[in-house]
Amino acid sequence: MGKAKKIKASQTPQNLPLAHQIERAGTVVERDVSRAKAHRGSKYPENAEGDQVVGGKLSQQILSQARQQLEELAQESPPTTGTPQRPPLSRLGPPLDADDDDDADDLGLGSDHPDPEMDGADFATDLHINEKDNQAFAAFMTHSNEPKRTLAQIIQAKIDEKRTEIETEFSDAGSLQKQAFDPATVAMFEGVGRVLARYRSGKVPKAFKVVPQFRHWEDLILLTQPDNWSAAAMYQATKIFASNLRETMAQRFYNYILLPRVRDDIDTYQRLNFHLYQALRKALFKPGAFFKGFLIPLCEAGDCTLREAIIIGSVLAKNSIPIMHSCATMLKIAEMEYSGANSIFLRIFLDKKYALPFRVVDAVVFHFLRFRSERRELPVLWHQSFLTFVQRYKGHVSSEQRDGLLELLRFQQHHGITPEIRRELANAKCRDMEVAEPMESL
Repeated sequence: MGKAKKIKASQTPQNLPLAHQIERAGTVVERDVSRAKAHRGSKYPENAEGDQVVGGKLSQQILSQARQQLEELAQESPPTTGTPQRPPLSRLGPPLDADDDDDADDLGLGSDHPDPEMDGADFATDLHINEKDNQAFAAFMTHSNEPKRTLAQIIQAKIDEKRTEIETEFSDAGSLQKQAFDPATVAMFEGVGRVLARYRSGKVPKAFKVVPQFRHWEDLILLTQPDNWSAAAMYQATKIFASNLRETMAQRFYNYILLPRVRDDIDTYQRLNFHLYQALRKALFKPGAFFKGFLIPLCEAGDCTLREAIIIGSVLAKNSIPIMHSCATMLKIAEMEYSGANSIFLRIFLDKKYALPFRVVDAVVFHFLRFRSERRELPVLWHQSFLTFVQRYKGHVSSEQRDGLLELLRFQQHHGITPEIRRELANAKCRDMEVAEPMESL
């Protein structure tokens, strides 16, 4: 039990009458309160209305710092005349107001040094690609002489193509009435489009959330002008459609809207916006729709650039993907016409160390054996993918396939990678050898 605190004796003389003692004690208390107010007032003075205000010295320091910041901003701002400057890499949509610039700085979106995760810098460093390898990669790309279309033209063409396909399914053309929206609906979704064009954070319009519930959701999306959506709005749209649409419908959204937007952003800024990068990760919520509507069309186009393959490949490498969807995608990529991007995606799937069925292993083996008669110089990505396959699945190939791969090394060689591949194959214990050994022991 603690000691009782001592009570200080009052400084008021005890021989005075009680009324005088109470009056004198009140005077002491008022004096102490006035001293405390004076002490506070010396640091935070009050105005005539009794509100506390900042002192003059502190106000001068604040104004001085504000002038310095304005001078720094004036020096960093691009000149108004001369060669036009490139827009900042973190542009999310239309020009922002002055108040929105502060939000961009707080989120770290206005930095001139992009996050390496969004441009695949770390993943590209592991590939060890030089300029010569980049040229070999470009040699396998399909180059088209057609002029490049804008994102709005791509989206409009894809939606019109799908609508025409649906209309041709009806035997009686007159029985199909064109879907028409009343002016109030059109005005509402055009307003939603204006909101999405400047969307940065917060709640999404409720009318946009219920779009997946309508049969003609493509037409409603077209009213909002998806080519003008901000990157943050595209991320929110991907979340909504990935969660509420069936796989076939989500596949169409990925193919019509998300794929051209991602490719356009990488082509314009040489990196992928943070929100679009997160949208790709969210799109993997439906892996079947993502592979059928995004990755496989990208590979089949034949014009996937090295930068696009690296950035999209980093998304695949950072996320967990079900084995059956990965196997189906590997089988499709191995059988399609080769482009440099195919090697990057195959290597990523092989590095996940799935227990692949023999059918997928055989397809990958035949994919490499097709290059025995290739006279063009193969990119280093092809040799790296070959080495990864041998390291992971050398025990899953047959003896005949191993001999064929060893023979392939005579035609396609790389001074640093081929010796390692040959050593792995020479020490491989093939799958048919594992089956034959127990039979011999019996």
